[in-house]
Amino acid sequence: MARLTVRVTPRGGRDAIDGWSRDAAGRAVLKVRVAVAPADGEANAAVIALLARALGRPKSALRVAAGATARVKQIEVEGLGEAELCAQLGLGGGEG
Repeated sequence: MARLTVRVTPRGGRDAIDGWSRDAAGRAVLKVRVAVAPADGEANAAVIALLARALGRPKSALRVAAGATARVKQIEVEGLGEAELCAQLGLGGGEG
């Protein structure tokens, strides 16, 4: 099971993956925006749906493991290793 750190921008105008950045500790963070507001778990559901499409996985294979109410979230992806996850999202070297 791979784990991915994402920084979510709710009410971002559209659902999109905006690429990679680094947090203050130097860790890779995937920037994601979703059109919906962060109410009643709608933003989390939109993030899961967006990432599932990008990774070619069913939504049921992804879950918010940490940060359900925060902008920075940990997403677990079943059925993918770290290297495969990073390759599919355009990050080399298994840094995700």
